[in-house]
Amino acid sequence: MAKVMIMIVEDEWIVAEDIKMILGRLGYTETSISSSGDEAIKNAEKDKPDLVLMDIVLEGEMDGIEAANEIRNRFNIPIIYLTAYADEKILERAKITEPSGYIVKPFIDEDLKIAIEIALYKHKSEEERKTNTRTP
Repeated sequence: MAKVMIMIVEDEWIVAEDIKMILGRLGYTETSISSSGDEAIKNAEKDKPDLVLMDIVLEGEMDGIEAANEIRNRFNIPIIYLTAYADEKILERAKITEPSGYIVKPFIDEDLKIAIEIALYKHKSEEERKTNTRTP
């Protein structure tokens, strides 16, 4: 079975490296680390990851919610928000992008693994359903 490729979008280098180590322990492979929304979109197009872990507060003018919306719409890649922000206004904006998950930092490895596995399963099921609907 092919390794699951996950892109990390996090503007704090130490946090991004920690997430990368956790992904490795869980058996996933990191494709790239992006610190801004623009960089995340470029890397998503180039790397074509299976899933994106997206922080909400990023470097630059574009926040993680805007970047996630663009990535989801252009590349159909599932997004899990991995953020320290959980206030109502941010949550309402995030919900509109139809994320596959929302994890508040700090988190434990097992919570991340469960969220990733459910997001990947849900995405695969949705793609299969679309394919089956199109065939006569």
